Amino acid sequence: MSAEPVNETEIGLRRLGLGDLPAVEAVERRSYRTPWSRTMFQGEITRPGSRCYGAFDGKTLVGYLIVSKYTDAWHIMNVAVDEPYRRRGVARLMLETLLRETSEDGTRGHTLEVRVSNHGAIRLYEELGFRPSGMRRGYYTDDREDALVMWRGEGPGDEPLVR
Repeated sequence: MSAEPVNETEIGLRRLGLGDLPAVEAVERRSYRTPWSRTMFQGEITRPGSRCYGAFDGKTLVGYLIVSKYTDAWHIMNVAVDEPYRRRGVARLMLETLLRETSEDGTRGHTLEVRVSNHGAIRLYEELGFRPSGMRRGYYTDDREDALVMWRGEGPGDEPLVR
């Protein structure tokens, strides 16, 4: 597998369904030390206020994005890309699709938490217009690492951020 960027003709995006759960779980287990449970994924995929995207190379799931809509913001809950496809634009493609599809829906914006040590992800989020807005101390249960809270749009108590 080359490290060349992917494009939308190589990678197809679609909403995830319950039939995708085995593939989602496999990517999750390869991506995280403390993976989500099947029940967590089922809950988000079937929740009316969620957007769950899968990135596919042919019929093979290579990444996913799990997002929940709350009262006035979209919360990016989980993003994973399988190892051979990392740093090739798959996460960017999924996030840009989300931002395009939800930018004019009346929410104040998008938010997420990211490990403070995940410099590559932080850089990607900043390139997409997210800005740091706080810290959650000891957020990650596996090693108690802090999470950087990031917002795109209006963060809590903030003026709208420049887009």
